Amino acid sequence: MTVIQGILLGILQGIAEFLPISSSGHLAVVQKLFGLEEVPLLFDIMLHLATLLAVVLYFRKKIWTLLCVFGRLIARRPAPKAVNKDDLLCGTEARGRMTILAVIITTVVTGAIGVFTSKLIPDMPVKVTCAGFIVTAILLVFSSIIERRNSSAVKNSAEKNDGIKWYQAIVIGVMQGIGTLPGISRSGSTIAGSQLCGVNRAAAGEYSFIVSIPAILGAFLLELKDFAEVGSTVGAAPVIAGCAAAFAWGYISLAVLMKIIRKGKLEWFACYLIPAGILGILFL
Repeated sequence: MTVIQGILLGILQGIAEFLPISSSGHLAVVQKLFGLEEVPLLFDIMLHLATLLAVVLYFRKKIWTLLCVFGRLIARRPAPKAVNKDDLLCGTEARGRMTILAVIITTVVTGAIGVFTSKLIPDMPVKVTCAGFIVTAILLVFSSIIERRNSSAVKNSAEKNDGIKWYQAIVIGVMQGIGTLPGISRSGSTIAGSQLCGVNRAAAGEYSFIVSIPAILGAFLLELKDFAEVGSTVGAAPVIAGCAAAFAWGYISLAVLMKIIRKGKLEWFACYLIPAGILGILFL
């Protein structure tokens, strides 16, 4: 792999990781077009780690607040009196504790599914990956329809201020687990799952990216055994260049997507995913 190829893959990862179009699926397709089908899975996960840094940077205040809530819970310290009614994930101590519990539940469910799907990923042909693009498009359109239909009820419901409930965390965990399959967007499936079970639109987007942190770290640890192989088959320079590009473009695409989520326009991406999936199935 050349440095230019590493940068191009990093840019693709940065853009596709947060936009609901499946970064892993696009990496698989482009690697096939570049003739890089022997690249270890760990290389893709390292690019995911670079975009994970973008998540941490973008949501640093919210992540810090949740860590403080968790610290007070462990130390049994009193909660501060400050309340942010607009923050549905950690605006109050109760919401913060519910979010922490939800992240744990979602991660466990995703991990259980991910152990199974990780055995299938290496054997998946690119055509199946392209079919996953179409599945992602259907999820986005369907969840957007349901979200709009229920928006008035959710808006007027007191439950919207209660954070992510345990049963919603299970549904989101299942959807995130499905998102580990090639061609199915993790962010798209997670946000779609959140909206389908009644989570506020903005909170669904924020939670989707916060809960990606343990998911990506877990995937990295599972593939860490291939670290030496990455150095020998890819090279240090392409990896470093790719990760730098993934971080920079990931931060930009994350900022753009959060605006799109607040406007409720995720189904727009189906206009790209369906043609891309059909073309991939026919010609790859």
